[in-house]
Amino acid sequence: MGMSEAVESKCQARLDKAARSVGQAIEGYLCHEPSIPETLYKSMTYSVRAGGKKLRPVMVILACEACGGKEIDALPAAAAMEMVHTYSLIHDDLPAMDDDDMRRGQPSNHKAFGEGIAILAGDALLTYAFHTIARHVHEDGLVRKLVLELSRAAGAAGMIGGQACDLLNQNSVGGLDTVNYIHTHKTAMMFRAATRMGAICANADEKQVDVLGDYGLKIGLAFQIVDDLLDITSTTEEMGKRTQKDQSAGKLTYPAVVGMTQAQQKADELIEHAIATLEDFSESAEPLRYLASIVSRRKN
Repeated sequence: MGMSEAVESKCQARLDKAARSVGQAIEGYLCHEPSIPETLYKSMTYSVRAGGKKLRPVMVILACEACGGKEIDALPAAAAMEMVHTYSLIHDDLPAMDDDDMRRGQPSNHKAFGEGIAILAGDALLTYAFHTIARHVHEDGLVRKLVLELSRAAGAAGMIGGQACDLLNQNSVGGLDTVNYIHTHKTAMMFRAATRMGAICANADEKQVDVLGDYGLKIGLAFQIVDDLLDITSTTEEMGKRTQKDQSAGKLTYPAVVGMTQAQQKADELIEHAIATLEDFSESAEPLRYLASIVSRRKN
């Protein structure tokens, strides 16, 4: 049974509030670092303030609340997640990577500040993410768990490994196994880390952490398939970034390997299974169920 309009409206309001809280938290953390050179600070905040859905940090907060925690418990981890994601976008847009001049409807960081400062801004956000967890999470055991989750998902065996595989397989004749590896590591592991980190912030038990991690992984895989489809069907204006680029770059994507119809079916299946993983959670997980539904029907 689908959600009523009233429940959907309430859930959307919760997502919007969580996204605002994350943005405010990052601003608060960064503004207390007066020794950051001005141009570097402007470059870092330029991309942080550029908008976006903030799905990953919002998922940290929603997963925490689904396990009985409060937003304030999850904010440092959520802010760290958004910093790492923003760094990855800055670097992804560089000429040596995806070579994109637009991001979220405005010039990419390297177009606004130059390649050197853009690289350093990304490096700074990545580093500051772990500083944020270490400084603003006050329980040492939680700090260790959160750092382990985020570093594993973002590192060479996670997001960076997926990006490397993506680059190395451009214009190659790869199959579904390779696409699944790229999608899992480049995108889905960060979604998995987001929900696991949220549960950890609420001191959830191991089973809850694992279940929410499974939910996050499925959402991340679906998100990337939908992203691949939107690159084909959407416009630059709708997406806020260049479209029709995957095929021209020879990228391995779900639509390229199995076709658009089967790719859409796979995304829908993943969303359905993600929602099913939440069956043991109460109404506190309704925003997570709603988030899953909007991933499947997003237009940008």
